[in-house]
Amino acid sequence: MLMRQETWLQDGTMGELLVGKHVKYIITVEKRKDDFESVVMEHLRLNGAYWGLTTLDIMGKLAAVEQDEVISWVMQCQHESGGFGGNIGNDPHVLYTLSAIQVLALFDKIHVLDIDMVSNCILLHVTFIIVFELDIAGLQNEDGSFSGDIWGEVDTRFSYISILSLALLHRLDKVDVGKAVKYILSCKNVDGGFGCTPGAESHAGQIFCCVAALAITGSLHHVDKDLLGWWLCERQVKSGGLNGRPEKLPDVCYSCYIEISIDKSVLSFTDSHVVASQVCYSWWVLSSLIMIDRVHWIDKGKLVKFILDCQDKENGGISDRPDDAVDVFHTYFGVAGLSLLEYPGIKPIDPAYALPVDVVNQVMLGR
Repeated sequence: MLMRQETWLQDGTMGELLVGKHVKYIITVEKRKDDFESVVMEHLRLNGAYWGLTTLDIMGKLAAVEQDEVISWVMQCQHESGGFGGNIGNDPHVLYTLSAIQVLALFDKIHVLDIDMVSNCILLHVTFIIVFELDIAGLQNEDGSFSGDIWGEVDTRFSYISILSLALLHRLDKVDVGKAVKYILSCKNVDGGFGCTPGAESHAGQIFCCVAALAITGSLHHVDKDLLGWWLCERQVKSGGLNGRPEKLPDVCYSCYIEISIDKSVLSFTDSHVVASQVCYSWWVLSSLIMIDRVHWIDKGKLVKFILDCQDKENGGISDRPDDAVDVFHTYFGVAGLSLLEYPGIKPIDPAYALPVDVVNQVMLGR
């Protein structure tokens, strides 16, 4: 595997990651507030902050933003229930709550949340949640699944998001981990993959969520790594990119896949634009392959080239596939995918926690 990596690193035709242009692009997007795109996406702004800030950190440029200003804004997104909304004044949801935790983790500021107070509170009913982490714990259902909010939608995305959130807060003991794992395993299919609910079609995004949740809970031994690895490696197409399901086009996001928590009204797994071969698939597939130790089953060099070809070489940013419009979502997944591929000059990212390794070490190990 190391020989293959050295070969593509020495290939002068591979291209380079345009760090300076991507930093400028992300900062510009952050400052835009009044154009059409910003208005229609304002309910996802906390997710966008996570994507953009994590990208900056991976590239070693987090200092380009004002830390105190970011943290102040994040805390203004906290709802009186304890959870976080996607923007100031928006309803809380577990996916935005995770983004808030992750952004605070990037700045080593999780302590601004009163975790002790949270853990000592008694929850009587999910609708009247007073405290942050119990808001998440209270969303676990009897069968071990998790709902995203008080309205009850169930999805393995929410299992992963809840488990990751509580792990980062050191409060996994607030939920029944055994039941959570059992539910996730009930979503496993005969092809080795996982769906959003029991019996649902295998999809790279859902596979990432389930595999990462199993990794965090120390339950990866339940996965048939060869069977799942075969399904995942078949997602690589001739261009080098990865798709999310059979017979679909590649997408950069499948080289990674973390914030599957994006609002379905904006980005759905079944949307014809998304299921094509795109940059974001580079994360979802790649991170899963790394967690089950089967990443050597794909051509890493071709995937690197695919991601780099999706860059806007003039204005910065990364698109879903070459020559499409860029966005911060695919910019994050592209750079994160390159990190997983050990691209030189950028920080390593943890495939399960979807945060830079040094940030995970600081949060989980205090170092």
